[in-house]
Amino acid sequence: MSSTAKPTSTPEPQLRAGLRARHMTMIALGGSIGTGLFLASGGAVANAGPGGALLAYACVGIMVYFLMTSLGEMATYMPDSGSFNTYAARFVDPAFGFAMGWNFWYNWAVTIAAELSAATIIIKYWFPESSSFLWSLLFLALIFLLNILSVKGYGESEYWFAMIKIVVVLAFLVIGVLMIFGIMGGEAIGFRNFTIGDAPFNGGLLAFIGVFMAAGFSFQGTELIGVAAGESENPREHVPRAIRQVFWRILIFYILAILVIGLIIPYTTPSLLGSDLSDIGVSPFTLIFEKAGLAFAAAVMNAVILSSVLSAGNSGMYASTRVLYALARSGKAPKMFGRLNSRGIPQNALIVTAAFGMLAFLASLFGDGVVYSWLLNASGMCGFITWLGIAISHYRFRRAFQAQGRDMNDLPFKAKWFPFGPLFAFVLCAIVIVGQSLSYITPEAIDWKSLLASYISVPLFLILWLGYKWTKRTKVIPLTECDLETGARPDDSVS
Repeated sequence: MSSTAKPTSTPEPQLRAGLRARHMTMIALGGSIGTGLFLASGGAVANAGPGGALLAYACVGIMVYFLMTSLGEMATYMPDSGSFNTYAARFVDPAFGFAMGWNFWYNWAVTIAAELSAATIIIKYWFPESSSFLWSLLFLALIFLLNILSVKGYGESEYWFAMIKIVVVLAFLVIGVLMIFGIMGGEAIGFRNFTIGDAPFNGGLLAFIGVFMAAGFSFQGTELIGVAAGESENPREHVPRAIRQVFWRILIFYILAILVIGLIIPYTTPSLLGSDLSDIGVSPFTLIFEKAGLAFAAAVMNAVILSSVLSAGNSGMYASTRVLYALARSGKAPKMFGRLNSRGIPQNALIVTAAFGMLAFLASLFGDGVVYSWLLNASGMCGFITWLGIAISHYRFRRAFQAQGRDMNDLPFKAKWFPFGPLFAFVLCAIVIVGQSLSYITPEAIDWKSLLASYISVPLFLILWLGYKWTKRTKVIPLTECDLETGARPDDSVS
């Protein structure tokens, strides 16, 4: 008798669980600290007054906290790099998951290009006559290398990017408090800037809604923790710990920073309205550091904001690559994007995402500021659509969990105040999406160009959702049939 040897199959590469607790915490801490805080906060105080800005950021902060606890409940029970689209496809409708996934990929792929354009604008503070094309190419190559090496490379780079931002914000808060009480910068300022003119509130309801939307854009990026959960060494412990950081981050890094800005700089200060990438000299952080006698403030803040936009581009590259990989693995994108290299990196998905980031090179043709504005408008609304999807998915997840008679103690992390949390987040996100149009519609005229740029992602999302639904004949999944098994990691409760 002859025996036939069985062929041995090479195990298929898997995503590597290379993100440690400190990486996850810093991704959560640094996810939304960027130009929204360093630059847009000045415009928020100028437009709505110190009290209006404070209230708007507090409301959005509460909404984001509920969204993150909703995401945390699903991500600890079922960690998946597809995150939002995987949960939407399982607990709502496969078509909804398809649209969510491509919306998220498009959002962060365009964000990469926007951040590269922003980095080019910032670097010209030092090199005003240099080539936009060369800087875009250099920064794109840098974040591509950080992502192609290993998931640990992304985690380490984000750890240090976040550390820089956190140190600067803490220094700002300490110096600001010393100035308020007169220990630095001359006489005590106290609360007098909260009472000048129309303060603490200015501009009425429309101004408040405008700041409310700006605050929402500032907080986008916190949801990246859901994508990172799929490559966490221990998502059951690391994700809840990172989620809990969200509340304290919102309190310390946004609410206190807005309070310090409102107390030290009168909302009537003209330069606050000019807080944008084209003039770092009017960042409220720069203004306050200079008031404290730190003459090098502008150069330092320029470097910090450069690290912030590179951090956002780095996170965008990581997140959009993982979501495209997950779409391919579930049959919602070409199979080639579902392949991993020997280091567990979805290389094909990374290459096509980086290629999309080359939109930033348009800056060399049309001008840096113009391209940045285009790209920012093109991606802005996508983040709110993602948040809406998270709220809907979590509501359906918990209802399915109960409908299938499962024990709540099987959830490693439980979102508190259900169902208020996801319903509250859903309503506020819907208000922001609709309210965005108010700034472009006035009794005198309608700014059709800006309106189209801001809302282009809404019809795109609907086309993806309804198109997939029509071609695949999908239906909303009954609660008793939602898949709560595949990829689940039930364990003792940690909350």
